[in-house]
Amino acid sequence: MASICELHQQLVNKERSAVEIVQEALNRIEQLDSKLNSFLCVTADRALQQARQVDAKIAAGEEIGLLAGIPIGIKDNLCTQGITTTCASKILQNFVPPYESTVTQKLADAGAIMVGKTNLDEFAMGSSTENSAYKVTANPWDVQRVPGGSSGGSAAAVAADECVVALGSDTGGSIRQPASFCGIVGMKPTYGLVSRYGLVAYASSLDQIGPLARTVEDAAILLQAIAGYDVKDATSLNVQIPNYLAALKPTLKPKSRVKIGIIKETFGEGLDPIVEQAVTKAIEILQELGAEIQVISCPRFRYGLPTYYIIAPSEASANLARYDGVKYGFRSPDAENLIDMYCQTRAEGFGAEVKRRIMVGTYTLSAGYYDAYYLKAQKVRTLIKQDFERALSQVEVLVCPTAPTTAFKAGEKTADPLSMYLSDLMTIPVNLAGLPALSIPCGFDEQGLPIGMQLIGKVLGEARLLEVAYAYEQATAWHIRKPQL
Repeated sequence: MASICELHQQLVNKERSAVEIVQEALNRIEQLDSKLNSFLCVTADRALQQARQVDAKIAAGEEIGLLAGIPIGIKDNLCTQGITTTCASKILQNFVPPYESTVTQKLADAGAIMVGKTNLDEFAMGSSTENSAYKVTANPWDVQRVPGGSSGGSAAAVAADECVVALGSDTGGSIRQPASFCGIVGMKPTYGLVSRYGLVAYASSLDQIGPLARTVEDAAILLQAIAGYDVKDATSLNVQIPNYLAALKPTLKPKSRVKIGIIKETFGEGLDPIVEQAVTKAIEILQELGAEIQVISCPRFRYGLPTYYIIAPSEASANLARYDGVKYGFRSPDAENLIDMYCQTRAEGFGAEVKRRIMVGTYTLSAGYYDAYYLKAQKVRTLIKQDFERALSQVEVLVCPTAPTTAFKAGEKTADPLSMYLSDLMTIPVNLAGLPALSIPCGFDEQGLPIGMQLIGKVLGEARLLEVAYAYEQATAWHIRKPQL
């Protein structure tokens, strides 16, 4: 499918109708999704009805925004009023929210058309989209491999042209890692820039909603639509939102030279040599475009992984306590009393990975272990944040690989959770510090699998990140390549 701006021009010029564009996406889903399993539900009738409304506006001579008539996928942990929101969990299999999340409401107001809810790791806990209670999503570049996670359904849908753009959520890399594995652009904004109202919580101090797109321009347009203060979210930042599209320029030279720092701790042992080679070449291109490159140290970077896997499960343990079979969602039919109902509902409703994280979190928050684990992890989190602040006082943007490897085969890591957790090694520290970061395609390995480069910015530095990413994208052709399906 074409880009947002191209489709917008086609609509305005009446070369195509919104119904035709949406129908093309729906046809693509029907053709491919039995193989990819990107979507948990497809909202075809609703999408076509909304498309007809966009066409009616155009016919009446009304002005439409850039996103009007654009097919979009929504990760199924974002509440959509009147449409099931399952978080890919059995415990919410029939849950229909009575309200709309802020981001999906903003997109609906902009005229964007949701074609369906995308698959994810249950409650966004995973790095491969294999932990869904309903289906396993495949990578469009090789259906034997994972698309990454937890926003794997959204990433696969965009890469396979099942929708133009999609929303994901990122707690420890869940937008950027699947973007890397699927060869697209994925962005985690600054914590608080995008409202989390209506996002089903995993770890509240880490979760952030962001765009997945084929190009930097499309990601910028989507971010523009969803960013902004929301009185319904206590962590929302009340700041002025810049024009992200205005930041996109084909070269970095006209202005003062942007300083980019290479995080030295992210290279070397544990990094696939092919990935290292591709990211190193990408850094050379950034230098040719006018960037000033220097090596930067973030000494506590490697402590991000163990810190995250104490803090995130602890928050998940508290957040998921609400799923008890009383108010909504699944309830075990065989319980004999209240305690039995709680136990059986959670035993039958939650998957293995969710149970594992709840147990870890409950343990680290328990009396006698809180100081030894949770409190210490919070202190290390502060040190990691300070490392980033020190590094970003010397440069404007940090660069490193998005993931240590390209997409691995389905089932390869399911029996070894620790090995799976290492997939998020490069992305987790960014969430702990609340910084914005973006993954952009920067090459392919010898098996034709995409490689991603991660750009990390200062707090509210999304415009600079998009500027650097766009300049790199325009100088290369990685974003043009598409999977053969």
